[in-house]
Amino acid sequence: MSVPDRLADAITSHTRIVLVVLVLSTALVGAGMPMVDDDSSLSQFEGESEEAKALERIDENFTSEQEENTTRVQVIARGDNVLTRESLLSSLEFQQELRANESVNSTLAENQSITGVENLVAISAIRSEEAAELNETSARLESGLNETVGLQRQYEQLNASSENGSINQSEYRARSAELEAQFDAVVENATDGLTANQTAQYESAVRQAREIESQRFEIRSATENPTEDPEYQRLTERLEGVYRNGTAGVLEAEYAALQSEEQPPLDEQIAALEDLSDEEYERTLEETLSSNDSDDNFAIALMPTSYDPGSTTAEARMTSVTQATDGDSAEGMGGGAVSERIIDSQLDIRELAETQTQDYLVFGGGLITDEIDRSMGDSLAIVGPLALLFVVAALLVAYRDPLDIVLGVVGIVAVLVWTFGFMGWAGIAFNQMFVAVPVLLIGLSIDYAIHVFMRHREQRETDGTSGTVRGSMTTALAGVGAALVWVTATTVIGFLSNLVSPIAPIREFGIVSSVGIVAALIVFGALIPAAKVEIDELLEARGIDRRKRAFGTGGGPFSEILTVGSAAARRIPLVIILLVALLTVGGAYGATQVDTSFQEEDFLADSPPEWTQKLPGGMAPGEYHAKDDLEYVNEHFQRQDRQAQILVEGNVTDPAVLDEIDDARESAADSGVAYTLATGEADIQDPLSTMERVAGQNESFNESFTAADTDDDGVPDENVSALYDQLFEIDAESASQVVHRTDSGEYQSTRMVIAVQGDATSAETTSEMRDVAGGIEDGSDDRWSAIATGDPIVSYIVEQDLLDTVLESLIITLVAVFLFLTVAYRLTGNSASLGAVTLLPVAFSVSWILGTMYLIGMPFNVLTGMITSLTVGLGVAYSIHVSARYTLELERQGNVWSALRTTVTGTGGALLGSAATTVGGFGTLAFAILPALRQFGIITGLTITYAFLASVVVLPTLLVLWTRYFGPDVSFDASGARTVTPTASDGGVEPDRGDDE
Repeated sequence: MSVPDRLADAITSHTRIVLVVLVLSTALVGAGMPMVDDDSSLSQFEGESEEAKALERIDENFTSEQEENTTRVQVIARGDNVLTRESLLSSLEFQQELRANESVNSTLAENQSITGVENLVAISAIRSEEAAELNETSARLESGLNETVGLQRQYEQLNASSENGSINQSEYRARSAELEAQFDAVVENATDGLTANQTAQYESAVRQAREIESQRFEIRSATENPTEDPEYQRLTERLEGVYRNGTAGVLEAEYAALQSEEQPPLDEQIAALEDLSDEEYERTLEETLSSNDSDDNFAIALMPTSYDPGSTTAEARMTSVTQATDGDSAEGMGGGAVSERIIDSQLDIRELAETQTQDYLVFGGGLITDEIDRSMGDSLAIVGPLALLFVVAALLVAYRDPLDIVLGVVGIVAVLVWTFGFMGWAGIAFNQMFVAVPVLLIGLSIDYAIHVFMRHREQRETDGTSGTVRGSMTTALAGVGAALVWVTATTVIGFLSNLVSPIAPIREFGIVSSVGIVAALIVFGALIPAAKVEIDELLEARGIDRRKRAFGTGGGPFSEILTVGSAAARRIPLVIILLVALLTVGGAYGATQVDTSFQEEDFLADSPPEWTQKLPGGMAPGEYHAKDDLEYVNEHFQRQDRQAQILVEGNVTDPAVLDEIDDARESAADSGVAYTLATGEADIQDPLSTMERVAGQNESFNESFTAADTDDDGVPDENVSALYDQLFEIDAESASQVVHRTDSGEYQSTRMVIAVQGDATSAETTSEMRDVAGGIEDGSDDRWSAIATGDPIVSYIVEQDLLDTVLESLIITLVAVFLFLTVAYRLTGNSASLGAVTLLPVAFSVSWILGTMYLIGMPFNVLTGMITSLTVGLGVAYSIHVSARYTLELERQGNVWSALRTTVTGTGGALLGSAATTVGGFGTLAFAILPALRQFGIITGLTITYAFLASVVVLPTLLVLWTRYFGPDVSFDASGARTVTPTASDGGVEPDRGDDE
């Protein structure tokens, strides 16, 4: 007795033991289902490329304290003119509502958490008023000091008059008291409104001014040219210092507050805007949004690229909301997972925005994550029931028996329990790709059920009234068992070929799908057959006949349709071969033209069609805005996650590095992908631009920066390390964003940050930035290195990894399946060449499906990128069933045409049913909310269709040719072929001939 016979007999002879063991196993494995987590972050798709590692080093070494563990939300006001006073006031009031919301306020970063044009204009108005008041106070203080010096001169003259006897003592005392009173009045008038400390500081300056002027008076009295006297010059310099201390020194805190980055309270900002006259408002707005000092004008960065600097009209402006993630999340857009706290707060921001009279667009990583998560759930809610409904409908046609349908559905549920239970135990998170897993397993699982049930029905009809349920099931399992094992093995090979992918979710998808296929073999090869035997025997013992006709047998329209392949093989084999060759060559050409895509748009849902809102209960999807919002932001503003970066590592204090960076900055600005601000300048940040900005604000650093540039080309060529030291002393926050200094004070790396246009492709960005990095790279002695990285470039690497996955998995699958089939056929007594013949239609299908992808403009993404291995894994199942049945029927009947007709009507009928259910199952993915899932469902449905057509139309011709040149010696006499298709289950092999299979 052969191995398949022994296994089949063991299952059907011990059905109750099989049921108990497998039910308990299902419960044990299924206990892992509650442990399945979900992960929708795009960072999980990033591999271990050098660019990804460089980006990790940047995040570790260059993230400033203000930016570390933060994420930003872009709140964009839109309208005919969003720069009116009313529009800005409305935005400030909206900010008050945001801060009043506990969910939002608890996530806001400490410093400048909300900054928009409305804040900058209001603060400018406040600062202008404060500056005017300070200047007025400073002028009053200076005037007081001038009066003090003048009075002191009068005092000295009074003393001189007293000493030379020009006035008597009575007059001296009266005049002296009058002058002292004037001194007191000057101080009292000048210090009006100052604090006690400020008044004391000013009084000290007044005393010093009097002392210095007294000394200067003596020199003027004794010297003919006092201005040439060194001591007089020294006293004059001291007096200038006293003036500074008595004016700017007294108001130092107030002047420092003018430069402070801390925002005044919102109610003060609102009041400031309301108090401006129309002329003052227009002037303040123009000054705030002017192109002067654009390198340090944050307001310009908040305006769309189409904005004309200085204009008082605009159709959009942005407010940046910075949230503290407290280390529990990453950016979200192209980054890691976002915490529920951040997601909820961003949802609240959008909800509050929708209640405003002004139109707002809210865009952030939390909102994107929310829509991706919801779209996964909504897709499952729509696709899952539809897939089951379609399968049940298809089974109604194929089975025409409620009990068999119920058993099929129970088996599908068991397979899903095994699969998701395994995910829980293995710690594999549910991501966007795994939405396809239930549909995939529903379709494939039911294939197993159809083949087992149809073979069982055929055998029961063959056995007649003398047969038993248990005996027929034994023969059916023995006949179809080998083919099912082969199908499982080849399908698993196809899925496991994805283990070569550098993308972790694709590897996990391959593992989980393989486990699911093995579970389908166990469930529908043992559990469901055992249950069917027990139930059918119980019902037949009560007089209920459980014999049913197998689908596709017994004549009828389906049988005639299925015989097309066998008829073509007999009448026009050369035509079939020629057509297949032409289609395959065309498909191969199209395959070379298929694009690769890894973009956020692949994972963002479109607005659901109206019909979905009529779905019952929880099946109706929610609303989706992120995709449209993303398109708008890409077109008008700079996104925080669209930045390319050049990391320079090595001897970065070498002046030549700055020369290279200066040239690279020009190259980056001239590239076609750099984001251009409203001023027309590229948004680029690097060590040079940072030093230039700080030099424009700090006199001391400006002197050092200028001194280090000995050739006046604007780039320091000496003392770079000392310049970096001073830069960190003056503005450590800005310095740390472009220069990495170790704890020991060494400088190891620098970076350039190039803002990239939102609509620039990853391929374009990578090509341009690699050229820029190549210009910085030290080609002489490797003193330093430069690498282009950033989210767009890492995404491009993922695209290349996807393409590599497509090619590598296809080659591995084809080779592995070929070896498996040749060995398997050889071991079972057939020619090894039958393995190549069986695989050939699948290779054709791969070419056809790739050509189809090109024709319909469908790219390779994280899901469709697996289509090649999927085509082989799924398609070979159909070919195996046909080849296995053909060889069995050929042995039984001894006539090629009779065997072929029996195969395409018997097994072909089962294949038609399984293909219909699988295509329908995957076809339901076309109703998914996620675009990538829709594409995957469409292309997989076509894959199954092509595989079925290849197996029942093309493969018969190939089998005939194989039989003629490599197969057994059988009859090719067409007149000897039976005109009525026999209803053999497994090729009609009698129990005593089971070892001949």
